[in-house]
Amino acid sequence: MKQDATYIRWFSEIRNEDVGLVGGKNASLGEMYSELTPKGVKIPDGFAVTAGGYRHVLESAGILDALKETLAGLDRNDVADLAKRGKKARDLILSAGIPDDLWNEIQAAYDMLCDEYGPDADVAVRSSATAEDLPTVSFAGQQETYLNIRGYQALREAYTRCLASLFTDRAIAYRIDNGFDHFKVALSVGVMKMVRSDLASSGVIFTLDTDTGFRDVVLITGSYGLGEMVVQGAVNPDEFYVFKPTFRKGYRAIVRKNLGEKKVKLIYGHGGEKEVTRRVDVPEADQKRFCIADDDVLTLAGYALTIEDHYSTKAGKPVPMDIEWAKDGETGELFVVQARPETVQSQKAGDVLETYHLDERGAVLAAGKSIGDAIAVGKARTITDVSRLPEFRPGEVLVSDTTTPDWEPVMKTAAAIVTNRGGRTSHAAIVSRELGIPAVVGTGDATEKVPTGREVTVSCAEGEEGFVYDDALPFHVERTLLSDLRRPKTAVMMNLGNPDAAFGLAMVPNDGIGLARMEFIISSYIKVHPMALIHPERVTDEAVRRLIADLTYGYPDGEEYFVERLAEGAGTIAAAFYPNPVVVRMSDFKTNEYASLLGGTYFEPEEANPMLGFRGAARYYDERYREGFALECRAMKRVREEMGLTNLIIMIPFCRRVEEAKRVIEELGKNGLRRGENGLQIYQMCEIPNNVVQIDAFSDYFDGFSIGSNDLTQLTLGIDRDSAVVGGAFDERDPGVKRMIAMAVEGCRRNGRHSGLCGEAPSTYPEFADFLVEQGIDSISVEPDAVLKITLRVAEVEERLSGSKRMAPLPR
Repeated sequence: MKQDATYIRWFSEIRNEDVGLVGGKNASLGEMYSELTPKGVKIPDGFAVTAGGYRHVLESAGILDALKETLAGLDRNDVADLAKRGKKARDLILSAGIPDDLWNEIQAAYDMLCDEYGPDADVAVRSSATAEDLPTVSFAGQQETYLNIRGYQALREAYTRCLASLFTDRAIAYRIDNGFDHFKVALSVGVMKMVRSDLASSGVIFTLDTDTGFRDVVLITGSYGLGEMVVQGAVNPDEFYVFKPTFRKGYRAIVRKNLGEKKVKLIYGHGGEKEVTRRVDVPEADQKRFCIADDDVLTLAGYALTIEDHYSTKAGKPVPMDIEWAKDGETGELFVVQARPETVQSQKAGDVLETYHLDERGAVLAAGKSIGDAIAVGKARTITDVSRLPEFRPGEVLVSDTTTPDWEPVMKTAAAIVTNRGGRTSHAAIVSRELGIPAVVGTGDATEKVPTGREVTVSCAEGEEGFVYDDALPFHVERTLLSDLRRPKTAVMMNLGNPDAAFGLAMVPNDGIGLARMEFIISSYIKVHPMALIHPERVTDEAVRRLIADLTYGYPDGEEYFVERLAEGAGTIAAAFYPNPVVVRMSDFKTNEYASLLGGTYFEPEEANPMLGFRGAARYYDERYREGFALECRAMKRVREEMGLTNLIIMIPFCRRVEEAKRVIEELGKNGLRRGENGLQIYQMCEIPNNVVQIDAFSDYFDGFSIGSNDLTQLTLGIDRDSAVVGGAFDERDPGVKRMIAMAVEGCRRNGRHSGLCGEAPSTYPEFADFLVEQGIDSISVEPDAVLKITLRVAEVEERLSGSKRMAPLPR
């Protein structure tokens, strides 16, 4: 039976409302242990030593006045003075001792935990400040945690060190910056059973995308060993994205996986008080594998949504969560070891959209994962050791191997942060998001490649990859008040190929994706010709074979590698814009472009004019590519049927003849993709004059048509748009081209089919957008940076036309 005690509260006795007694971290653990264990979320048992214990230590030792005197008149910007006073405050607490009555209660509680888990139980000892983890404040590791603590002496020392960590330099500076009185903040300490993740893996979960604030995904990061490596940014972890809406419907909705390097891990020490944990290298074979299986990812996503739903219900509003997890290598069980409200993206104003644009690019000095979506310019300063932090000047770009909480007083003054190591949930990433400054983490070599004193531009505005450019480059910020934006009747959609940018672009008001380019996913995420994965024996170049083997390592075979990577790319885009339609164009490489993929030269013919050669629909039923097309179909089927993303529409490019349309539809059917089944729609690119002339016949096979204005203009005018000699005559505004487009729109209307246009003309020539609206087109799809401009333009044209029920006449 758990004892009555003055200073001890077991997790089963604690609720979220007990923040003042046990701090935010322990209150949350108690809330989850009590309320969510019955719902299947596993939480290790433990107890909290209350904030009253901290006050009892100070009063019994008589050091409160000395602490106040130590911190009186402190200038937080004087780093050296801050360090001197912080050490003095910590020494006062470390030498104070623990009163006997308090220690007797801690010892008795630990004995009871040993009764539950076995003698000499290993525990985690965690600080939990009474102002910590409040809904609008994140303490991101302000106080200390000690792992693998066994026995009375180690527990006694860990408890005292936790109390002293209330006066680390970073904690003192943080309280000053946020207006907390040092002596109105107290410290509780949690003691909980360790999860043997040193034998398995651990990580962090966010119930939103941390960089964009996109709310419909659960982001799970993980690495081998104890979780401190992920939190501290010492490793680049694996990343998994689970799409909430379809996961809730029972689908295996892992829409994306990114393999991290995971070069080191933290495990238990050899024994003794001095080495409770140690850092070791991860074997290369393990680095190339994901640290958890898909089933574990889905279990963790279920835990995360249960936790988010619970906290949201209590708060009466959506509460995105920041969660720490650990897998026990002895039992295989998954545990949640901490949870708190996410405090960065969830606090941002939702009615103003800020979009950063880099006006020109320069030489790339370093690249890594982008944190945030901003751009900053400043002089670089490389700091290799905490002792050199006083050299840093406000407004500089901080370049380091990694960061720890000790660096925070300086990080607050940086224009941007760049690190060699770390992922999206590393310390540097978390703090930079809170500060609203761009960071590029996990570059690998920034401390070597970015010289101190060099003017640099840090850009996180180009998708998932962030860049450090040489020199100060020009950029601008576009601000849009979303509450003022009226949606037109004509759908305004985006053209998109890069899945990395999808979650961020989904925040821009839109009606879906009118053209998702499969070629971008294949060239950037897969990099191998599909036929080379199906028939690797035909690839004889050993260097190419090695590259393919490295890319496909960890997958059952090359075919599964292609299908999974393509499904993840298309699935990420479909998830970002769900439930709006996402039109994915099947591969439309020309033969010379296919040949540039790894292994491609063994499967592609050489053509004099690839633009008009073996491309698009003609490939899909041809024996030279039929098997490759089958892999594309498997990926699309997986997105729709396994991920549950039925908003994905398939589009067939460059379909020359009606007979060809029939054969492609049959080929799709053989691969399990049939029009109408599970709501599947199939569109055709309308980009060949014959598509317009015979639109009635093509309508028997397709649900909609997307006018490809680039190819249609080229083929209508007989101009090679890439020609240096005649390319200047290429113009979508030519009366003949406009008449072809008008006929296509009218043909769609006549046959009850969707009409759209995906091309550059509307954004290049605003009057072209007017023309399309006047013809009554159903959708216009443009590049992302033109969406807001075109939306406003279309709304104005519709308002002008609203007095007339008639469409504009066909151009003559």
